[in-house]
Amino acid sequence: MLKGKPFVKWAGGKRQIIDKLKEYIPEEYDTYYEPFIGGGALFFELSPKKAVINDSNVELINVYKVLCNEDKFNKMIRVLNSHETNHSEEYYYELRNKDRSKNSFRRLADYTRAARTIYLNKACFNGLYRVNSKGEFNVPFGKKTKVNTYEGSNLNLISYYLTNNQIKILNEDFESSVSTAKKGDFIYFDPPYDSDTSTFNSYTEEGFGKEEQVRLARVFKELSDRGCYVMLSNHNTKLINELYGEFNIHVIEAKRNINANGKKRGKVEEVIITNYENKKGFED
Repeated sequence: MLKGKPFVKWAGGKRQIIDKLKEYIPEEYDTYYEPFIGGGALFFELSPKKAVINDSNVELINVYKVLCNEDKFNKMIRVLNSHETNHSEEYYYELRNKDRSKNSFRRLADYTRAARTIYLNKACFNGLYRVNSKGEFNVPFGKKTKVNTYEGSNLNLISYYLTNNQIKILNEDFESSVSTAKKGDFIYFDPPYDSDTSTFNSYTEEGFGKEEQVRLARVFKELSDRGCYVMLSNHNTKLINELYGEFNIHVIEAKRNINANGKKRGKVEEVIITNYENKKGFED
């Protein structure tokens, strides 16, 4: 079975630890939920027939929704081709600054905004998505002389998959996005990570701090009590171990690829936390 793969580079993306995550997937489940979808690495790898995906990032979710509409999808591709042709540092900053004028930005067609999101992600420094306190994209130019914004076959696969299965796409708070989850459903949480020091979590203007980590742990427990299968990824920090001490904490090694300081990129300890006992394995 041909599967799609992430169409954007996202901080904390899971492609490099997919095999480790798959070791902990329940053998059977009903609806798949991913409240912090980001690039969707595990979502595309599993390709569930029934899913609810969500992210608080408005522009990212807009891309997912455009991918579900054939006409808008084709228009987005044409705009991406234009971005590739016009690519330069001056062009990048001109496009980046379009969200500084809120009223005119809101009037842009959704497929135009979607193409902008993908182009900025591919052309910016280190593929980092970051916004300031006003919600404005503020990553500097990535110095690439040429940029490839998409792989045609991949976007076509994603579009076909999203439109031919029962995939609900939300732009809500993570807690409300799982309100319909019931016994037998599988929820995978991949939130902005906790850190014992400072860390990147500016996917949205609100950020994601310690209080949000505590709230997420409460939601995790509520879903567990509801009879759902729940799995979560995070850094192996003191807070995370305290919050999820009653559950199964599996420590793994992963690589950190997004950091302004190259010396801080490298192997880090992460945890995969589940509310169910065994390492069940997953077969294609």
